[in-house]
This record gives sequence, C-alpha cells and structure tokens, in this order.
Amino acid sequence: MNENLQGVNMSRTMRRMNRHKMHPRRYITGFDGIRTLAVLGVIIYHLMPASLQGGYLGVPIFFVVSGYLITDILLQEWETHDYIHLWNFYGRRLRRLYPALVAMLLATTAYITLFQRSLLTNIRATVMTNLAYVYNWFEIGHGQSYFDRFNGESPFTHLWSLSIEGQYYLFWPLVVIFLLLVFKKRSRIFVIMMVAALASALAMALLYDPANTNRVYYGTDTRMFAILIGSGLAFIWPSRELPQDVNMGNQITLDVLGGGSLIALIIMFFQMSGQSAFTYRGGMLIFTILSGILVATVAHPASHMNRLLTNPVFTYIGQRSYGIYLYQFPVMIFYETKVHNIGNHPLVNSLIEVALILLVTELSYRFIENPMRHYDYGQLFTDIRDFFRAPHFNRVTGTMASLATVLFVITAVGFVQQPSKAASNKKTTLQTTIDKNTQAAKKKNAAALKRQKAAAQASAASQQVAADKMKTKQAYDKLTDPQKKIANDYGLKPQVVLAMNNTALTAVGDSVLLDVSADLQQVIPGTTVQGKVGRQVTDVPGIIAALKSQGQLAHNVLVNIGTNGTVTGPQADQVVQAIGSDHQIFWVTAHVPNQSWQNQVNNQINATGKKYANVHVIDWYGEALNQSTWFASDNVHPNATGNRYLTALIANQIAKVNNN
Repeated sequence: MNENLQGVNMSRTMRRMNRHKMHPRRYITGFDGIRTLAVLGVIIYHLMPASLQGGYLGVPIFFVVSGYLITDILLQEWETHDYIHLWNFYGRRLRRLYPALVAMLLATTAYITLFQRSLLTNIRATVMTNLAYVYNWFEIGHGQSYFDRFNGESPFTHLWSLSIEGQYYLFWPLVVIFLLLVFKKRSRIFVIMMVAALASALAMALLYDPANTNRVYYGTDTRMFAILIGSGLAFIWPSRELPQDVNMGNQITLDVLGGGSLIALIIMFFQMSGQSAFTYRGGMLIFTILSGILVATVAHPASHMNRLLTNPVFTYIGQRSYGIYLYQFPVMIFYETKVHNIGNHPLVNSLIEVALILLVTELSYRFIENPMRHYDYGQLFTDIRDFFRAPHFNRVTGTMASLATVLFVITAVGFVQQPSKAASNKKTTLQTTIDKNTQAAKKKNAAALKRQKAAAQASAASQQVAADKMKTKQAYDKLTDPQKKIANDYGLKPQVVLAMNNTALTAVGDSVLLDVSADLQQVIPGTTVQGKVGRQVTDVPGIIAALKSQGQLAHNVLVNIGTNGTVTGPQADQVVQAIGSDHQIFWVTAHVPNQSWQNQVNNQINATGKKYANVHVIDWYGEALNQSTWFASDNVHPNATGNRYLTALIANQIAKVNNN
C-alpha cells in the first residue's frame, strides 16, 4: 500500500517536471509599453477628444493584457503545483488594486463634499458599488453616457472598467479550475473561450441602441470578449513555454504581425468614433483581436516587438498606468470646473492636467500602492495591538494616518449630506427654462409647419426680396404692433422682421437651441425646433432623414451642434449631405470656453462653410466673445440677453443669404 502511494507521488512529481519544458518566469517589459499606449490613448481622448476620437479603445487593450497575464499566472501555478491557491490569488489582487482605489474614493468624495457639492447626488451608492466592484451595472441605470462630455461629468465614470476587472478576478480562477478539470486539453478550452468571446461580441451588436449606449458600453457581458480573448490566448500561447530560438521565417512572421497590429491599432485610435454603429457591431471586436495579436507577439521571446515597446519612459508610465487611469477623471473634472478658458488654450491646459495627474499618481505610487502591496497583512492585528500599547509615528506614517482620518471623516459627512431624491431631482433655473422651452417648442412646431406650407404657396422668397428693397420707413409702416416690438427688442431692421415673418426654418440642435427656441420662434414664427439636451453631431443625419421622409424639412436649416463634443470633417459632411444641396444651411459656432473641443468644433464649422456653397456660418462664438453678461453661470447657455443677441444674429444672417 505504502509502495503504491509512493509510486503515485513520484509519478505526479515526474509529471509536473516533464509536462512542459518551461522557461524561468520573466517580466515582459513590452507589456509596460502596451499599457502606456493604452493609458495615453484614454488620457488624450479625455483631454482632447477631437485629436484622438478612438482613444477610449485603450480600455479593451487593458482588458486583453489583464486577461492574458492573469490566466498565464494561474496556468503556471496549476502546472507547477496541480492546484491554484485561491486565497493567495485574491490577496495579491486586493493588495495591488484596493489601497489606491480606496484612497481615490475617499479623496474624491472629500473634495466633492467641501468644494463641489452638486456632485454629492448618489454618492453613497457610487462609493459602495465601486468598493464592491459592481459600479458598471450601477452606471447602466444611473450614469450618463461615457461620450456625454458636457452635462456634468462624474469624476467616477471611468471606474466602470475596474469593476469589470474586479468581477473577472473574483470568478476567473474558479472558471479556470473548472475548465482544466473538465476539458483538460488547452486547445479545446481555447475554442470554448473564443466561442464565449464571440457570444459576448454578438450581445454587444444585438443590444446596441444608438440612442443609449450605456447598456453595451458598461455591461460586463457585452465587454467580456476582450478579457476572454486575452485569457484564451494564455491557454495556447503560455509565456514560459514559448521557444526563444525560432527560424528566421517565423521571426519575420512574428514581427510583421506585431508591427502590423500595432500600426492598425494606432490608426483605429484616430478613426473609430465611440458613437459609430460600426464600433459596436464588429469594430471593437476587430480592434480587440488586433490587440490580442500584439500581446502575443510581445510575449514571444523571439519577436522584436518586446524590445520595440521597451524603454525607460514606457516602463515608468506602464508601471504607474493603474494609478494614472484611476486619478485622471477627478483631476480633469475638478481642474476644468475651476478653469473657465480651457477652450481658448486647450493644449496648455491639457499639459497642466497631465502634470497634475502624474504628480498625484507618483505620490500614490510611492506612499500608498507600493507600501501596501508589500505589507504583510498577516501582521495587521499584531501591528494594531503594538501601536495601541506604545503609540509612535514617524513623519510619513503620521502624515498619512492623519490625512486618511480627515478624508474618512469628511467622506462620512458627504454620505450623511447626500441630497434626498427629491432634492436631487430639483432642477436649476436653466434646466427649468430649457424644459419649458422644449414643451413650448413642441406646441409651436405644428403651427410653424402650417406657416411653412403657407409661405411656400405664397412664394415667400419673392416677398423677402420685396421686403428687402423697401425703405426702412416704408417697411416699418407695414409692421404690426407685435412686430414693431420684436424689431425694438431684438434690434432688427423692419425689413428683416418682415422677411422673417415669411421664412420657413427647421432648427436642429442641442440644449443651446432649446434655450434660445422661444426667442427664435417669436422672431421667425415659421420655425420648427428639433432640440435635445446632450445631442451630438452623430444624431443629426438620422433626424434630418426622418424629417425629409415626413416632408417636414424646410428650405432653410439651422444647425446648432457642437456644445457637447467634437465635430469631425466626415461627420460634418454627413450632416450637409443628409440635408442636401437644395437647402440653405446655417451652422452656429459653439461657445463652450470650458471645454477643450471649442476651437476644433468652430474650425470645422468654418471649414465646412468654405467647402459647401450652401453652408453659411453664424459666428456666435465671435459675437459673444468676452460677453460674460450674456450667459448663465455655466458661460455656455445664453441668458435672456444672450438669447436676444443670438436670435438677432441668426435672423440677420438668414435674411442676408435669402435676399442675395
């Protein structure tokens, strides 16, 4: 009996030794380079989305790298010991990730409590769901779109991806053990995982809703394919079993695949918009597969890709990429709330924000992440007991303990002072005005459509020319009393007031359009308003197509888009082409001095005006420059005074174009 047991043990030992000829475990420095590319993409996208519209795709790269490395480590442990020590794994992950996360949550909540109390809404649920790593599901029901860059961004929005990784770390070791015990063959497991990845990508495609991308963007099930591709790769491409010496042909193949995938990823960073249907219906999957190819070539010791992506800068950033990603949003949002001229100096302000992010990250890395990662938590209770018996502080630990206590207390105050649901739903004066104007515009749209048809039948264009040729006194005498009041209130010539009375206009835009809609429909009664808070340029072609199909697109089209995000050349072309060359298009420039994309949007609008003969720029930015008394507190939405000036600017431009 004992001899049999001894034989079994010896057999297991020999099997572990000979199962695979594994090389010593190595630190793959090129992965720091991949992390650097990923985090730079995300940071640049958040700071200057017009410069890198696909930078958000850095997150799938993180997912692929995490999936590969974690699975590779688990498989190495299984091959070496025939088991996976779950508690050791969970402990390593918590020591690596939790201290900085807790520090960020405490510091951010404390800052909000002291200086930006409008963000206290749902603060308890936000913090607790992040601590439990389920924040992404909370975001689906309560958060704003990841691509809504204007309407009160939360400093916690980006943490959705950390929740997905947290869920992965919790369940994946158990899944790996199950797969190894049941299916055994790695190749078979790889196929199963690729099928699961395809199912996840298919779910993203099927659940995609252009009106609300939150479900597919934040959902664990719809984003898991990136982690699964990385994890599946580890089963057939384990880092310790890859040969260091391969023939020249295979080495060239590795380098071509790695270099090609890297170039393709960079191109997609610049080209793939987060609001394009293609992104969710195959585009992100293609990007993720390319990321998997890059990871595979960097992991292979015979490829030159590892050396290509290894340098001191990449190593520094890559090793701190978690902290950089973690602290980026709070720094950006708090900074941009205090600095009001970001749109005029986007590059300078971006560099300042990057410097602040790196400073906060370095402090966290030195005094929180590294010390807590190497701390022996088995000594925690002993250390606490010894401290209470003989309290002692050095300068660093004393400062850290005091700061942590203060942040915890302020966070607790923020928890207590979280606004009630009723208070949270209470709208500001601006929100009330926009809601009121939205309802009023809907009611006036029906009457405006009737006026448009009547104007068309009466040959409005010839009437406008006649009105323009009138002398001022003659035109004034033709005004009704309400029209005389309009001329006086808006500083318009009588000829313009008469012309606008017979003008048909379709206005499509965002909250700025809704803000000015009451004035616009008063001066130009034949205006139908299609406005929505948070509207992006990608929404406009579909709206135009719907109006055309219903015969409700007027000859004159006002486009007021650019407040909420960038406008690219192809996007502007799509808007113009959707409207058509037989319409006159009036595009209002954006006044968003607190956002980095202001100048990019306005440059694109001006370029579009030069490109198309029927596109006319209404330069609201130039008109309103340095006119702070024309705006509400956000310096974006016009107040009553600003609305009068904006309406007059629109009316004068339409009258000028139509009477030439």
